[in-house]
This record gives sequence, structure tokens and C-alpha cells, in this order.
Amino acid sequence: MEIISSRTNPVIKAAAALKEASERKKTGLFLIEGARLCFDAASNGVQVEKLFITERAAEKYSREFEAVKENALKSYFISEHIAEKLSDTKNSQQFFAVCRDTKGIPEIARDKMYVFCDNIQNPDNLGAIVRTAEALGAAGLIINSGCDIYSPKALRASMGALMRFPVIRTENGSGLLTALRRDGMEIYGSVVSPDAEKLTETEKKGSGVLVIGNEGNGISEEILSVCTRQITIPMKGKAESLNASAAATILIWEFMK
Repeated sequence: MEIISSRTNPVIKAAAALKEASERKKTGLFLIEGARLCFDAASNGVQVEKLFITERAAEKYSREFEAVKENALKSYFISEHIAEKLSDTKNSQQFFAVCRDTKGIPEIARDKMYVFCDNIQNPDNLGAIVRTAEALGAAGLIINSGCDIYSPKALRASMGALMRFPVIRTENGSGLLTALRRDGMEIYGSVVSPDAEKLTETEKKGSGVLVIGNEGNGISEEILSVCTRQITIPMKGKAESLNASAAATILIWEFMK
């Protein structure tokens, strides 16, 4: 393996730049950090373009290191001060990979249940929603806007689910939902409204799309107009709403149980 010891090395500068969303969008690449995430990427059809690791980390995480190295196009040993430049965490494992998603766009099965994120902005929320959707058995995630799914925070919060779970990205969310509705799928819009159906009383089918809205503004009018049903989580006390990921957990559980 080639050894890189300079923080100004162009390969390192290019990798560090991927911490910015604009660079990820321009190059189609993303940077992940941590032995578990890098291992998940290599094991789930994500192309590992470059592996960067310190010798200490390679020894500590030998199983993950060997698996990622085998799948990486190029591998480098780096010094600890370079690891600091690449890291986005306080306690880095000094294990990084530059990746390209080559899995393609999953097809939506009309007899399955999907979760639709409408302009979720917080990467921690997005990661938590994906992790929950995978754990509870949803078929996939649909995203039409919001934060970058390859944000380092979103990837960490998802515990690798964003690299395993089917994710459909679209620039025309209302058009896609209209087509799914035309094919007979129910589109459930989750709202905070006393006039909406209570989640506990809603007739639930084995297929459909569950729409989770933006943290501050909820579901956009454009997306809400396409929903076949509006549902709400009945709440007690003085709370007016729930965090987006907390609400999503309750909703997905009720639909998938």
C-alpha cells in the first residue's frame, strides 16, 4: 500500500473536500468514516474508490480492514495528522473510504410499504428514519428534497442503513406519488391536525406510501394535495408535535406491525 504523509497531498485534499455537499454533488463521490461504515459500504454494493487508514487502525480493525481493502480500487496508509484532516468526528477511528454509489435506482413494488421524506433537513433525523424503516421492515425510502443522504452525519445516524436500504431519489415527488396513487397505492400524509384520521383508528393496508414532512413546516402543500389520506398521531399533554424521527418511528411501527 502507498503511504501518504502530507496533508497537502492532492489525493488527501480531494478526499477532505467531500465533507462539503457541493463537492459530493459535483463529483458523485462521498467520504465515509469509521470501521463499521466502511465495512458496510464494501459489503453492500457500494464502490470503494479509495481506502485511507492509519497502521494502528489497520491492526485494531483487522477484519474490517481486510474486507474493505479487498474491494477498494486503491488503498493508502496515512499518518495520524492526515486522519485529523479527513475526520468529521471527535474520536476518529482513523478509517476512511471515498465511495461511489453504483447500486442504481430501485424499482418501487406496488404491493409494499414505503416511507417518503418530504424535505427533511436534519441529517440526524434522516439517518434515524432510514434506520427505523429498515429495522421495522419497510420496503424502501423515497426522498424528493432535503439534506444529502451522503452527509457524514446522516450516514452515521443511519448506522450504515443508507448504504444497505433501497433509496429512491426523485426531483418530482408529487409526480411520482401521483403515479403510485394511480396504480392503487394509498398515500398517507402525516399531519398535526385534529381533523385528520387518528393513526390508531386508520385502516392500514399492506402497501402504500407513508409521507413524513419537514421538521418545521410539515408536508408541503404540493405533496399533501396528492395524499389520499391524512393521518395524525393522537397526543396527550401540552405537546403540539413530535420530532420528525420520533413521529416516523411511531408511524412506521403502526403500519408495519
